[in-house]
Amino acid sequence: MQRVYNNLFENIASVESLFLAWEEFSKGKRKRSDVQAFSDHLEENLFSLHSDFINNTYYHGSYTPFTICDPKQRQIHKATVRDRIVHHAIFSILNPIFEPTFIAHSFSCRVGKGTHRAVDALEGMLRKTSKNRRKNCYVLKCDIYEFFASVDHKILLHILSKRINDPRVHVLLREVLESFRMETRKGIPIGNLTSQLFANVYMHEFDQFVKHILKVKHYIRYTDDFIFVSEDKKYLHSLLPSVALFLQNRLGLRLHPHKVTIRKFRQGVDFLGYVLLPHHRILRTKTRRRMIRRLQKASLEYRVGHIPRESLEQSLQSYLDVLSHADTYRLAQDLQNQYFLEIESLFCVPKPLF
Repeated sequence: MQRVYNNLFENIASVESLFLAWEEFSKGKRKRSDVQAFSDHLEENLFSLHSDFINNTYYHGSYTPFTICDPKQRQIHKATVRDRIVHHAIFSILNPIFEPTFIAHSFSCRVGKGTHRAVDALEGMLRKTSKNRRKNCYVLKCDIYEFFASVDHKILLHILSKRINDPRVHVLLREVLESFRMETRKGIPIGNLTSQLFANVYMHEFDQFVKHILKVKHYIRYTDDFIFVSEDKKYLHSLLPSVALFLQNRLGLRLHPHKVTIRKFRQGVDFLGYVLLPHHRILRTKTRRRMIRRLQKASLEYRVGHIPRESLEQSLQSYLDVLSHADTYRLAQDLQNQYFLEIESLFCVPKPLF
């Protein structure tokens, strides 16, 4: 039986918690104008926030939407600095409660996990199921249709209440949730730290169903992308009706009609930017093209003085790190040969005076 937690509100709302939340939130953001403005009156702002909590007068503000392509187009909703500090305070108290309950093969937004660990884990499953690549095996890959927009607030709050028995925390969580799409009571904003926790808590229900009811041996999930591995293609087909029914009936979610596939391992398994094959791992073509395009853009931005030398170096190094997790020695060498001399020459170009 899982432990139920009481009296957590004071831990979230305390002055100490809010200052710690500020420190965590502001890392790497101190030069941003909105963060600087909040920092100019830091103590006043944090004590005001604490007072709102104590007096039950805290209300979540509105969001600023903007669009990114990473790689597909996504709409990000940016909360105010004040509200993002609240998100960090909530996360710092609630995440340690839920984190130990998550399955080992849930990899999104967790310390010590991440995309590279997920790809490594999947490769291990494929190697084991294919008897060290001597036999063929199959992969069922699924994606949930508009996951973040489909998370049902009522269902999520019910799941959270199984572990959190504090009425004031419930009110706070409802305030954060209903600050986004209040009219539909559905959806969590991409961009909130709390959304990362909420997504894992929500999909943990599905993880438990897969592991304990369906008893699937080889299963891995990253947010709303999940994979089953088996030597039996018919077995994977047989899982789909139960998976779709659980997602619909229990979580109000549905599988993406165009992103459910069953493939042979030897055809290649596309997962989190990499393609896994029996004897090597390569970078997805779209990922490679996007990486080259962004590095070209970074070079151009340095030429015109929009970014400093350090940013350009960091861009190159981050992409080389991505390549280091695949069999892309030649591509990495080509990138370095193509851009290293160019970057060195750029460093010698004086920046524009105007």
